[in-house]
Amino acid sequence: MTTTRTAPPASTEDAPTSRLSRISRLQALQILILLVVTVAVFTALRPETFLTGFNIRGIVQNTAIYAVLGVGMTFVIITGGIDLSVGSVLVFSGVVADKIMVWYGGQGWGTVLVGLVAALASGLAWGLVNGFLVAKAKVPPLVVTLGSLSAALGFAQIITKGLDLRDAPQALVNDIGFGNIVGQVPTIAVVSAVVVIFGIVLLHRTRFGLYTYAIGSNAEAGRRAGVKVERHLIKVYAFAGLLAGFAGLLNLGFFQSTTIGGQSNTPLNVIAGVAIGGTSLFGGIGSVFGTVIGLFIPIVLQNGFIQVGVQPFWQQVVVGAVLVAVVYIDQLRRASALRGTSPRLPFLSRAGGAGSASRKGSA
Repeated sequence: MTTTRTAPPASTEDAPTSRLSRISRLQALQILILLVVTVAVFTALRPETFLTGFNIRGIVQNTAIYAVLGVGMTFVIITGGIDLSVGSVLVFSGVVADKIMVWYGGQGWGTVLVGLVAALASGLAWGLVNGFLVAKAKVPPLVVTLGSLSAALGFAQIITKGLDLRDAPQALVNDIGFGNIVGQVPTIAVVSAVVVIFGIVLLHRTRFGLYTYAIGSNAEAGRRAGVKVERHLIKVYAFAGLLAGFAGLLNLGFFQSTTIGGQSNTPLNVIAGVAIGGTSLFGGIGSVFGTVIGLFIPIVLQNGFIQVGVQPFWQQVVVGAVLVAVVYIDQLRRASALRGTSPRLPFLSRAGGAGSASRKGSA
């Protein structure tokens, strides 16, 4: 007598999540293709200047600090949150690091390490504050981080009396800000790449990343599965703050200034890059790799527009339009994934419906 065993049916809850994951990977691939096409267009228009080592080096340098911020922002947005304070935390951390390094004295690596500790501690402190208010006090992330944006920048201005500090040690400026690891490969880009790789591993290969996705997909289901949701949210915002503090030190080395008045658009640029790269603003799906590609697109557009003689302000218009389109398509895809159908744009659906009706009528 033989017995047959049937495989257990697939979980109906896992299927939408799997489809959403595939959609996220597809969107990241599409954004990568868009970046390649953009580079190809500007290369064809300015072959003698755009795709040169000097220009590519500048693009990579300009993206490096955004990439560090983008790693932390990706984790926050995957949980379904937002962090508008990263630009101000960057400034505050740079100010504290500058003051501490001046107090410590010297121009060598010992001074830089002291400044690094100060910057990381400053960013971590703001991240913990944000996380506690979001997770424990249940204040919406938008409100919490908007308040932190104002408070961190205000404290930075109080400390400096509204003036930029320019006391970065030569080791930080020469070796990190403008130094090269080998040839024309900038040190700041390599440091940023290390952070990005760490973020990829943390998100996709550790329990920390798994819990991050779980909270963004369904916080209540994660809580029932044993995830300490509040504690993990505090860790995620602390991680984002820590990276913002690190970015503050890199910013100090690259610009040789605390750039107090130059970071107002930084949170929006980073959020736009994260969303364009395939991380859903609704939470639950996303990738660090996609974020990096999404952050490159505005920088490449701005650089290319300048070279072809178009006002670089058009970059903001294009990025804004792409961002709205990406979020709209993401919303349609999420809805279709949850229904188990193929995503269709509304006007195409209406046209398809009219066409099918006419075919039925003719039959």
